[in-house]
Amino acid sequence: MTYLFLQHYWCFIVALLAAILVFLMFVQGANSLIFSLGRTEDERRLIVNSTGRKWEFTFTTLVTFGGAFFASYPLFYSTSFGGAYWLWMIILFSFVLQAVSYEFQSKLGNLLGANTFRCLLVLNGILGPLLLGGAVATFFTGSNFIVERGVPLMGEQEGTIITSRWANASHGLDALLNPWNLVLGLAVFFLARILGCLYIHKQVDEQAFGQHDRIIQPLWRSTILFLGLFLAFLGHILTTEGYAVDPETGVIFMEPYKYLHNLIEMWPLLVMLLIGVVFVLYGICYSIWEKRWKRGFWVAGFGTVVTVTILLLLTVWNHTAYYPSTADLQSSLTMQNSSSSEFTLRTMFYVSLLVPFVLAYIVYAWHAIDKKPLTLDEINNDHAY
Repeated sequence: MTYLFLQHYWCFIVALLAAILVFLMFVQGANSLIFSLGRTEDERRLIVNSTGRKWEFTFTTLVTFGGAFFASYPLFYSTSFGGAYWLWMIILFSFVLQAVSYEFQSKLGNLLGANTFRCLLVLNGILGPLLLGGAVATFFTGSNFIVERGVPLMGEQEGTIITSRWANASHGLDALLNPWNLVLGLAVFFLARILGCLYIHKQVDEQAFGQHDRIIQPLWRSTILFLGLFLAFLGHILTTEGYAVDPETGVIFMEPYKYLHNLIEMWPLLVMLLIGVVFVLYGICYSIWEKRWKRGFWVAGFGTVVTVTILLLLTVWNHTAYYPSTADLQSSLTMQNSSSSEFTLRTMFYVSLLVPFVLAYIVYAWHAIDKKPLTLDEINNDHAY
């Protein structure tokens, strides 16, 4: 295991965690439909209780994603999470509202009413995917920061002082002024709604919720909007300049069609990207065509994880700056100039070998929770949300 292999390995792990997070945002997507899809009080409670069984997975994955990024690429963590803190604070605050809303909407003495907390769930269902998608888009479009590498330290503290700062006072909110960031953010939002519809179709009992006919309209609408936005963003990044890195000198420069070149030169990623897109479309279309088919959520979810993972790898592999700086091109972060030490990455590699056991437990717990459809009888008890 060379240092370069470990850097590539942890790029893949972080990209995979981000892709799983996007998939798990079906919770946010379903919550954004509480009032439009749920027409009665019982139907709204069914939606809330179906997603309430899974929201901890999303939040835990978000924290794990941040922790993995911090451990493997600390300069990114300090630059983005420390510099663009207003953007990340809004995202985290919306998730805090989600947790509070689940726990307190049905508590005795709730003076605000259940619908107030459901509105907060809808708010999280909109802001969470939108802002996270916009933050991910900055891997392609760039962010406004500067990295300063100071005087080398000698002796026992040998190394280099490295500091980063945001180049303006917006601290991340300027990302929302880039229309292409909003395009990807909206695409992630509509993808979350698609997965949310498919999850409700899979998990909620049809006798309690005649959901198949009712989800067709929001599912089709979200699919059309998602495809338009996603294809527009994909066409943009494949035809515009990208942030390339000279492997010999480390100098960063603009290269025309950089991300298209990455797909061509790393052709297995292109194959996987096409496979992921096909799975997403098949999971959606066949679910609409065949009302008794309940596996569309898993098929589209698998395609989502594959597609998002490949898109993120395009921003870092093949000598690419994964976190470009629009304020100072040479401050852009690359796999080589922002990773942890070889010792840290190697130690974390051995720890990551335990991940399959954690995933096995998650699969077991998920299956135990979802082994039968959710009915009205199950939510009419003291343990329901």
